[in-house]
Amino acid sequence: MSIKTATLNGVATIEIARPEKKNALTVAMYQAMADALHAAREDAAVRAVLITGQPGVFTSGNDIEDFMTRAPGQGIDALDSPVLRFMRALLECDKPVVAAVTGAAIGIGTTMLLHCDFVYVSDEARLAMPFVALGLVPEFASSLIVPQLMGHRRAAEKLLLGDPFTPEQAVECGIANAVLPASEVVNHARRVAERFNALPPGAVREAKQLLRAPQAQQTLAVIRSESEIFARRLRSPEAMEAFQAFFQKRKPDFSKF
Repeated sequence: MSIKTATLNGVATIEIARPEKKNALTVAMYQAMADALHAAREDAAVRAVLITGQPGVFTSGNDIEDFMTRAPGQGIDALDSPVLRFMRALLECDKPVVAAVTGAAIGIGTTMLLHCDFVYVSDEARLAMPFVALGLVPEFASSLIVPQLMGHRRAAEKLLLGDPFTPEQAVECGIANAVLPASEVVNHARRVAERFNALPPGAVREAKQLLRAPQAQQTLAVIRSESEIFARRLRSPEAMEAFQAFFQKRKPDFSKF
């Protein structure tokens, strides 16, 4: 297992700790994060959640080899996969979630930030959502939220072309709160999370629910739709070509499709 958890001074920390694989996420890691979020929600001593990675990398996204062998099925199976359990757990977390991002945040490394309440990125961070380049489609309601944040044209650059964006652009479009030196990001995020120890927890939970409520049902519906298409695309010839090219360290050839 490559997810570390700890609770200290009212903050439940979920640390993605697989630096030898650039914090690539496996199915088991998604389940562990879902379990950690549920535990934090049920623990009265926890006032906020902190999600972080390793120095120089938040997460490089899905572990492609793991997903090729353990990809979610379609229909009901796709909607009950560990990935979707993690997505629902993050959406349903009624306590503030703070993310500390250093280095790369690729794929779901970026889209999960859309559902955190506070996001602090390092000046070395690099965010990207290269789903289409892998023969896939956007996920975690990014097809809904990113156009709302950026407008359609800039969202098309990020979601269709997969163009990366800088920490400053992440702040400009509203994905992140602030850019900090890499050495300061985690400590700053922790200090923000610890501020909730001095605030009334019931009021915080209900205020967060009000902030999320207007779009909650639409977000869930979009996630379901994206997930069904994503699961189907994982088995598509285009995705197979993209994955094989990744492992063979070559450019994919989509000319035959």
